[in-house]
Amino acid sequence: MRQTESDNRTSQPLKPLELRDLGRIGYREALDLQRELNRLRAEGRIPDQLLLLEHPPVITMGKSAPRSHILADPASLADAGVEVHQIERGGEATYHGPGQLVGYVIINLHERARSIKRFIADLEQVFIDLLAEEYGLSARRDDQHRGVWVGNDKITAVGIAIKHRTTLHGFAFNVNTNLEHFRWIIPCGITSGGQTSLERLLGAHQDPAAVKHALARQFCRVFGYYEPV
Repeated sequence: MRQTESDNRTSQPLKPLELRDLGRIGYREALDLQRELNRLRAEGRIPDQLLLLEHPPVITMGKSAPRSHILADPASLADAGVEVHQIERGGEATYHGPGQLVGYVIINLHERARSIKRFIADLEQVFIDLLAEEYGLSARRDDQHRGVWVGNDKITAVGIAIKHRTTLHGFAFNVNTNLEHFRWIIPCGITSGGQTSLERLLGAHQDPAAVKHALARQFCRVFGYYEPV
């Protein structure tokens, strides 16, 4: 690992981050791993974690999400091999699937003196900076909803939970995602605007490995970690 430039956004010394590239992994398996890593991180047995992965098609429901936000009927979802999971994060219905880069972030907020509000703002900033610096795209936050938009279309969803003063869950970044699958739900409870992806915005399929590398670098810069080499 090498140290980032002095433009990292924290006033604290840089810290190590364990980056895990899990490839494509089932939702339940990834959730069980998150919970185990959350416990180990809270006990101080491992450093902060960033898990990068892709899921088979799955709909996740935050703890306050109404079932009515799933628009597809159960039989259609079953025929498409789509699982549905109710989980402990905030937020409402979210879709994950092939071509989407999912990141689960396990950070001890107490150790880093980081508020939940700042943690979410920093997650959003990762994508605002990434889209501007790597792809020449102007992205923004929304005053009413978590996540990142390009124009009126959402490109990154953000949803977290806190357990033992340590985060769980994280973000879902549409890279080469099949955007038609978002019709199965009301994404994050938002009925205005649509969904977009890097592939749609740039007019070409994106190299997942290159996107993953650029994202990891930007994440370390915003959060103040040593960069993976």
